[in-house]
Amino acid sequence: MAEEPTVRAVQKALEGAKKRNFVETVELAINLKDIDLTIPKNRIQEDIVLPAGRGKEVKVCVIGGGELALKAKDVADLVIASEEIGSIAGDKKQAKRIANDIDYFIAEAPLMAVIGKNLGTILGPRGKMPKPIAPGADPEAMIVQLRKSVTVRTRDKKTFHAPVGTVDMSAEDIAENIDVVLGRVESHLEKGKFNIASAYVKTSMGPAEKVM
Repeated sequence: MAEEPTVRAVQKALEGAKKRNFVETVELAINLKDIDLTIPKNRIQEDIVLPAGRGKEVKVCVIGGGELALKAKDVADLVIASEEIGSIAGDKKQAKRIANDIDYFIAEAPLMAVIGKNLGTILGPRGKMPKPIAPGADPEAMIVQLRKSVTVRTRDKKTFHAPVGTVDMSAEDIAENIDVVLGRVESHLEKGKFNIASAYVKTSMGPAEKVM
């Protein structure tokens, strides 16, 4: 159940947003304080499962062969065979297009080193290095979970954003997602919520409303 102040902030953000001819994303902006993000151990990168989902399509790619590729065929948005890694890496334009189009990558664990060597420079900076899976495992449960996930990632800036839904979701569902994200972020911070200066919710192009 979402916190009442969060629901009110989301309602105001949704009411204040102009109608667009596309479905706007709802974003959470978090501003940190009293934390040095130039120190890598203070940074956050976590995939958080949103209880109400993203409200939009999330694309997942599986990299692997044999049994894994067979099982992924009907559930993943894209399957890349192990022997295709080199040719994709050799075509920078294609590699960047795939990296930008796909939200999450899953790869057979033994291929992680090969992927790092060939595609690390493209996937790494985007925070999209694959999540390892055992060869021949069924990736469906992992894919289902990733389709409801959002990646929260801080670099060296104290302000960062995370999508928490879309304007066609209910304020309660979006608020529930926000409360989960804030809770997970607080759990990574040395002083918990006291390291959060403020948090705002807004649609992509709408005004921001203060959550905390």
